[in-house]
Amino acid sequence: MSDSDVDHPSPSQPWSSSQSSETYLLGFVIANIVGIQYYSGAINGREMVGLVREPLNPYDSNALRVLNTRSLQVGHIERAVAAVLSPLIDSNLIVVEGIVPNSRSAGNKFRMPCQVHVFCRFEAFGIVKDAISDGGLVLVCSDEAEFGLSEAVVVKEERKKNRSVDEVFRLLDESVDGKGQDLVKLEAPREVVKSGLFEHQKEGLGWLVRREQLEDLPPFWKKSEERRGGYVNELTNYWTDSRPEPLRGGIFADDMGLGKTLTLIALIALDKFCRDAKDVVNDVDENQDDDEEHTSGKKRKGKKGGKGINRASGSRKKRKTAGSKKFARAVTEAEEVPLVKATLVVCPPSVFSSWIMQLGEHTIPGKLKVYLYYGERTNDVDELRKYDIVLTTYSILATEESWEDSPMKKMEWWRVILDEAHVIKNDKAQQSKAVINLKGKRRWVVSGTPIQNGSQDLFSLMAFLRFEPFSIKGYWNSLIQRPIHQGDRQGLSRLQTLMAAISLRRTKEKGLIGLPEKTIETCYIELSAEERSLYDQMETEVKSIVSQYINASNLSRNYTTMLSIILRLRQICISMSLCPDLKSLLPSNNIGDVSNNPELLQKVVAVLQDGEDFDCPICISPPTDIVITRCAHIFCRACILKTLQSSKRSCPLCRGPLMESDLFSAPPEAIPGSGESESSSSRPSQSSKVSALMKLLVASREKNPSTNSVVFSQFRKMLILLDEPLRAAGFKVLCLDGSMNVKRRGEVIREFGEGEEGKTCVLLASLKASGTGINLTAASRVYLLEPWWNPAVEEQAMDRVHRIGQKEDVTITRLIARNSIEERILALQDQKKTVAREAFGKKSGREQSQIGWNDLRKLVNL
Repeated sequence: MSDSDVDHPSPSQPWSSSQSSETYLLGFVIANIVGIQYYSGAINGREMVGLVREPLNPYDSNALRVLNTRSLQVGHIERAVAAVLSPLIDSNLIVVEGIVPNSRSAGNKFRMPCQVHVFCRFEAFGIVKDAISDGGLVLVCSDEAEFGLSEAVVVKEERKKNRSVDEVFRLLDESVDGKGQDLVKLEAPREVVKSGLFEHQKEGLGWLVRREQLEDLPPFWKKSEERRGGYVNELTNYWTDSRPEPLRGGIFADDMGLGKTLTLIALIALDKFCRDAKDVVNDVDENQDDDEEHTSGKKRKGKKGGKGINRASGSRKKRKTAGSKKFARAVTEAEEVPLVKATLVVCPPSVFSSWIMQLGEHTIPGKLKVYLYYGERTNDVDELRKYDIVLTTYSILATEESWEDSPMKKMEWWRVILDEAHVIKNDKAQQSKAVINLKGKRRWVVSGTPIQNGSQDLFSLMAFLRFEPFSIKGYWNSLIQRPIHQGDRQGLSRLQTLMAAISLRRTKEKGLIGLPEKTIETCYIELSAEERSLYDQMETEVKSIVSQYINASNLSRNYTTMLSIILRLRQICISMSLCPDLKSLLPSNNIGDVSNNPELLQKVVAVLQDGEDFDCPICISPPTDIVITRCAHIFCRACILKTLQSSKRSCPLCRGPLMESDLFSAPPEAIPGSGESESSSSRPSQSSKVSALMKLLVASREKNPSTNSVVFSQFRKMLILLDEPLRAAGFKVLCLDGSMNVKRRGEVIREFGEGEEGKTCVLLASLKASGTGINLTAASRVYLLEPWWNPAVEEQAMDRVHRIGQKEDVTITRLIARNSIEERILALQDQKKTVAREAFGKKSGREQSQIGWNDLRKLVNL
């Protein structure tokens, strides 16, 4: 599609965020990089640079930082240009990327020219052109003859003479295939780990250790042929005379339920008993040539330590195992083990109990020292150095990110493991920034679902891994994200090459551990006449409201309100008792800003609380006496009042100004069995979906009384309302939700696992609180009461049951209201599954759009 094929909005026409999300090159402006004498970042030759907004800069709120490919600051874009571009960036109208010329004047040593390339949506071309022109800047558009002067065009022409970007990626792909993902099997040290590993876990452990012992240059770096003793990045043209550090770590993305936690425990145990590793290395060809060729072309001579190593058997017999002797040597050289070898494990609160239970189940007591950095915790770095494992949560790191004396920030960890790492998929979130800033020699991303919404989820993982240049957003967008969005199949091919180079993923479909069969069924349910009438009435109101937002270009301002009313629409599909009058949730003018209406804000929070399990970010426990701030963050009343009294008057999460007058109490929850809820306590039994669920559970019990079940829902109130009818039907009922602390969750999981003879047990589980890091193999039936936006969340919940330790065939039943928003959610789920599958595959194609405004319009059937 060319620029001429698009009808651009007039300058007076406001741009609506409901339109396309794909950006295209509009043109470039010339700017100077200033202040370069104050920063260590260097630019050598024609090179791409990253441009990063710095809104908290104390000297200029429009500041644009300039970073080189090593993430080192070079300087700032001059104020006059930043003053025009930054407001457009902040309003999500444009994305900018920079490239510097091949050389600059010798007399201009304190500033450097830069071409700032501007990308935006087709429909915003007119608005952006006018804004840049009104700001006094000259924009050279991509359809003008002068655009041939663009450094980007020059670089492209030069690459035609040498290697193109895709040629560079192809060579990396061939290098990865040449190494054959050679999975060397490695036993866990018996001095620590008392449980035997499955074969795939031994291979996973070998892969982890090999990645940590890498000595090769990072991907895309090579020995410079033109400059003596230097190194150049083929993607960015950045040159340095210092050898880049190897990329030690990666993405451990085995399917959920394949025992990643035990494999990681074995990795940590090897730190302590590395001297005996030579006794457990196997599956390496002793007679293989020791091919240790670096990207620079150098080879090294072999050392001792490779004796007693046998060749892999089976399908891996013909695979290459380049560098395998080096690997065997590396794990036996005890002098490489540091005195301080603490591993930091970051995980959601629900996964805490899983790590504690697995450490207790699989390791010999006392062999690994573990510290729970949770609740009351030390501020002494020296204390943390005494432990092998320090467990903490993402929310704690987010809270301490602004603390200058946080031991988490001071400590230089031997290894940092992000468990359930998809939690940081939003790179702008405080917890994402906190983990990216951690100091660690080895860095691991662990998730069975690293891609949940789309390939954009991977950027924050690249930033954490410090995989240059993809750890800078400008490079990621230019080389990966934008080509994928625009349907360029090379973009997906590049992403697949990156993932193959730094990740390991095995799935259950490969039959690695011989799990019983898993069957997923969809049970479509017809709403009753009363439910259908209410649903259709609500949907009509929602369409009208959304249309008003679209016509007024107010979708972005009313995002929270949109989610709230759509959430209520979904609740009708489950039970009318969950859904009060929709009109009470809406502003009087239908397009008001929710943050300026405290009364409305309280009601919105009550709705959102129904669908989320969360902890107070200050005390890291389920909040009591809940208050919400004007900036829409939720805390315990006592916690936030104490914080405001003892520190600067700012929100602990967003650091925005905050006073006691900006705090609002959330409305009290209705409790089943009292007041208003008494009249509706019988409603769940009249709900079409609940009636269908009861029939399915009773039929399963009649078929086999020993069959236990898990019912997942995102709505905690629904779980409470289900308790009474299930007990009345003779089931033993347990509940697992986000209101429980870590200890209570562990007790419920143990009780469910032990069971009760002669009685069928049903576990009512919150989808998000129970979707990660726990073992529910005591059940063989799973019921999903409603679909979730993100299929990965559902898959995580399913795999709490279908995992190592399961002895029975597992049946998952999804309950879907026919002719409703739930069916449209399923369609969006299918799009996301395609994206996640292709990122690890070898297929080419266009990435499906992430959930955005167009998707929201589809959800309400516009």
